[in-house]
Amino acid sequence: MDSDTGKVERKPSKRLYKVTLGTMKLIPMLLALCAVLNTVFCFAGIKFDVLSLFGGISFLPLMFLYLTSYLFGFCRYHRMFLHYVLVTNVITLIEFYVGVPVSDEVLMCIMSIITCVFLFLILYYYRREKCCRLSEKSC
Repeated sequence: MDSDTGKVERKPSKRLYKVTLGTMKLIPMLLALCAVLNTVFCFAGIKFDVLSLFGGISFLPLMFLYLTSYLFGFCRYHRMFLHYVLVTNVITLIEFYVGVPVSDEVLMCIMSIITCVFLFLILYYYRREKCCRLSEKSC
């Protein structure tokens, strides 16, 4: 009990904290996977609304995920998935509302290049974080 306010402080359980932490680490990866699949399906002409329902995200929840990634102290590796989702959402918005004067094939190539760049960065930061943890030096 807090002596100043008279309120009882309630601490979250360790199990709930671990489940929340694991979920917050998994959500960006699932969102990035949904973004990749949605891009491929849209290019192939397959309308898969369930994927957009579960994997579609607006900018406000994305800001919340960024804030929680800093709150929980996630590394760059985990934030790269959020960066990827943000970049693909911005490109999709620009293409939808403004229009990009390129064909669908060129746009698919651009999205593929962006996906490959982010995949490379994700693997790079994953490897770097893993090496830093093994050698126990600050990177």
